[in-house]
Amino acid sequence: MKIKIGSIIAVALMVILLPACICASTPDGVQFPLKFDFGSGGLESGYISVNSNDIFDSNHEYGFISEKKLEGNQDVADPLTSDFVTSDQPFYFTVKMPEGRYKISLTLGDPNGTSATTVKAESRRLMLEDVRTAKGQVVTKTIVVDVRTPRINDSLNVRRKSRELVYLNWDNQLTLEFGGERPCVSSIQIEEANDLPVIFLAGNSTVVDQENEPWASWGQMFPRFLKPEIVVANFAESGETLKAFRRENRLKKILSVIKAGDYLFMEFAHNDQKPGGNHVEPFTTYQDELRYFINEARKRGAHPVLVTSTNRRKFNEQGEIVNTLEEYPEAMRQLAKAENLPLIDLNAMSKQLYETLGVENSKKAFVHYPANTYPRQNKPLADNTHFNPYGAYELAKCVVQGIMDNEMELANYIVDDFNGFDPTKPDDWATFFWPESPAKQVLKPDGN
Repeated sequence: MKIKIGSIIAVALMVILLPACICASTPDGVQFPLKFDFGSGGLESGYISVNSNDIFDSNHEYGFISEKKLEGNQDVADPLTSDFVTSDQPFYFTVKMPEGRYKISLTLGDPNGTSATTVKAESRRLMLEDVRTAKGQVVTKTIVVDVRTPRINDSLNVRRKSRELVYLNWDNQLTLEFGGERPCVSSIQIEEANDLPVIFLAGNSTVVDQENEPWASWGQMFPRFLKPEIVVANFAESGETLKAFRRENRLKKILSVIKAGDYLFMEFAHNDQKPGGNHVEPFTTYQDELRYFINEARKRGAHPVLVTSTNRRKFNEQGEIVNTLEEYPEAMRQLAKAENLPLIDLNAMSKQLYETLGVENSKKAFVHYPANTYPRQNKPLADNTHFNPYGAYELAKCVVQGIMDNEMELANYIVDDFNGFDPTKPDDWATFFWPESPAKQVLKPDGN
């Protein structure tokens, strides 16, 4: 993976979006659908014109955030598709939005050239992967995005950690990131989609939408493998335990919006096994805490799904993964059987994946980078718990395969180009393509 640095835009996001998180009012009066026509050419009727000079800040309802001035075609042959914006660096489009789920139609391509666009949403959720168009081809792709705030009701909010205050996942805005070899975006149409089913994710740093490169987790890669007929709402956070997830009102937030027919995926153990006030024992309090999550989801007509925790990267002399998670995965397996619940055995699949990659090549799935790969990184990064984008992508495939193996109704929402995944036959890390996001941070996420 080629490393590109974009620290200027990362700083801009923190400076611009932090005031918006704290001060900007939520635009509850927004009228949908919202239609934006990008570029300086003709304007399609019913659309809002947005050109490269429309820069987003806390005083504007929408606009671009970019390290450098955007370029584009000004052709007026077709007002909607002939003009577009592009850049050789990742750029963002942000619009203030009320909390909800949204269906977003994106027109991509260059009427006079080729394009290659990767789309991420909010905190680096992978939505569209390397969409390539031939010369003169213009395509429309649809994604669905969860937009949320910490507010539960007039007196209750999610108690976020200080680092979360600037996370794009928690503001009252929809942020889309466009990257790739030549991203070309002509228009965006946004519609409400609150009637769609939702998959809620509860977990720790192995699940969360990691805000910064080079960290990543399977939860933020998961949406790429689902059709735009179901929404992923990732409420996981680094360092979380079952007890803390409840205490910080993260579960209450999920339960305040979950509805009949939705899903609640749960992956906990890495931090729950550690000594301290949040510690739980595998076959007693760990199962009891999980039962609380399960029962609360069931009360609301939602479907609980248990996910065993990913292995840490620790090998013995025979090149086999050492089980550092003790009896917690087995306790979850037994609970799933007792409660008649689907079980996605990510613990078993990650063991197969890492052992297939081997002692050295498995580092390519984790945050292992030599010194000076990233800004202000004067020491090597060697994290054997947290994944890089390649590792997160492979584990997301494991989760999708787990849905298929369980013959869940959810399998109907898997994208057509997913042809199954065998963790003993992983994708080649050397050819994995990931356009890095501008925001970078060498500080390790909470948890281990």
